[in-house]
Formats: sequence, structure tokens, C-alpha cells
Amino acid sequence: MKKPLIVIAGPTASGKTALSVSLARAIGGEIISADSMQVYRRMNIGSAKIRPEEMCGVPHHLIDILDPEDPFHIVMFKELADRAIEEILERGHIPILAGGTGFYIQAVTRDIDFSEAEQDDGTRERLAVLAREKGPGYLHDILKKVDPAAAEELHPNNVKRVIRALEFFYQTGNRISEHNEEQKMRETPYNLAYFVLSMPREEQYRRIDARVDLMMEQGLLGEVEELKKSGCKRGMTSMQGLGYKEMLDYLDGLCSLDEAVRILKRDTRHFAKRQLTWFRREKDVIWIPQESFGYDRERILEHILTVLRQKGI
Repeated sequence: MKKPLIVIAGPTASGKTALSVSLARAIGGEIISADSMQVYRRMNIGSAKIRPEEMCGVPHHLIDILDPEDPFHIVMFKELADRAIEEILERGHIPILAGGTGFYIQAVTRDIDFSEAEQDDGTRERLAVLAREKGPGYLHDILKKVDPAAAEELHPNNVKRVIRALEFFYQTGNRISEHNEEQKMRETPYNLAYFVLSMPREEQYRRIDARVDLMMEQGLLGEVEELKKSGCKRGMTSMQGLGYKEMLDYLDGLCSLDEAVRILKRDTRHFAKRQLTWFRREKDVIWIPQESFGYDRERILEHILTVLRQKGI
């Protein structure tokens, strides 16, 4: 018997957080955050982190476990998520992986092996220095030469993953794009129910713009100011997240606040588009077009519960 695992995924501002809590309450589940920014303490507004009162008593994992100065990467996530899943199952509960970082989700659902990329020989730090000195486009141009397929998939500003792809190539002599394709063919070790929330693009973009406006009202700029005062710098993994780098640009005098907000909305929309592209490539996905349910969370939840019963979860 395969162990149960539920995934609630989707692009930014699609309603994953609230739905995952409702589902967890309905089935006795615990939630594991599949998000590269919510692991960081003091980074609440920009990461759209769930507030304690919104958790409704449901245990959440991989939230507020690191300081902004700490590095975080896919290998760490996989190790922590696997451990959380085992502990949740031992308690007789059902693990629910919730978030929008498709690569993180795939690492768990396909049980991807990262052992080839676990060595730390200083390559990552040397590449990070190059990115700071010469800009992210410089590293992306190098990646185009050694692994064109990976470069095609990665945005030049996604410095963390560009560095990881180059590090993998230099350490193993193999292209990470080919390695990832091999790993994607692995069968899932779980009795998996992988739901992805979707909606028409116009509605998605409207919600993204509204979310950014709300973040600004809630004090995103002040949050980034405090992080900067405490020593957080542009090159840190934590400060690469959407919302943080744009506010840093404003604080560093590189653009006006209005321009920073405009860029944040634009880049978040682009990010949502890339998220959907990723999920469309996943073969196990059960799509939830929310407009078909009138955006009614109770109807969506009932549909998901029906699918889970059919899967024996």
C-alpha cells in the first residue's frame, strides 16, 4: 500500500492557502509549505505567509524555520519535507503539500535524487560572487553555452536556480536539464492526489494586482526596510523573492516607489504564467478550474473530497 500524499498547488493568488486549511480540517491533515520564501522568519507580508489565526488549529510545517541570512535550496527542502511527511503519517494524519513552487513539489512527489548535487566545494559561492559583480545576465549567458535547455527554462533573474544549474554542471559534468528529465520519469512512491487550482488569466491577473496593493497597504515597504537595517543584502537567497528585490530597488534609489510596485505586479504576473507552464507538464495533475465551481470554496472542497474517496485517501 502506497502512503497517501495530497498536493494543493497553483499560481500566485489562486487561493491555495485557504483551501488547504479547509481540506486539512475536513480530513485530519497537516500542511507542509512548498514555498521557498515562507521558510524565513520576519518575511511575512512579501511571502503572503499564512497568519496563525488563519491556520485554524491545523499544524503547518516548513514555515518560520530559518533566519533571512540563512541559505535555502531544493536539497534542504526535500530533506525537511520528507521528514515532515513521515512524522505526519506516524501520527495517523494525512500530509498535504501546499504551495506554488512546482520544482519543490516535483522533488517530493517523484522522490527525486539530489545526491549528485549535494557536495559543497565552493562553486556556489564563486558563482554568487560573479552574479553580484557582473549581474544575473552574465551567469545566464554561461548557462546558455553549457546547458541551453536549462537556460531556456530559467529566467535570467532567477539567480538561485541558474547558479544551481551551473553548479550541477561543473560538479558532475552533466547537464541538469537532462538529469531533471530522467528524474521526472520516476514513478511516485505515494498514493498521490495532485490538485492544481486555475482560473481565467484576466481574473488571475486581477487578483495578483489586488494582492500587491494589499501587501503595500499592510506594510511591505516597512518590512523590507527593517530587513535591510538588520543587514539583509541583495545577494542573499531570501532577498531574491518577489516583493523584496523590487522594494530594495526603491530603497537603493534605483527607481521610484510607483515604478517598483508596477514592476512587482508585472513580474508576479509573469511568474504566475511560468508556474502554470510548469504544472501543465506534470502528468499526475488534477486541474480545478475554479470558474466552473463559481469560485465557491465549499463546492471545490466537496469535489476534492469526492476524488480523494475514489483514490482511497
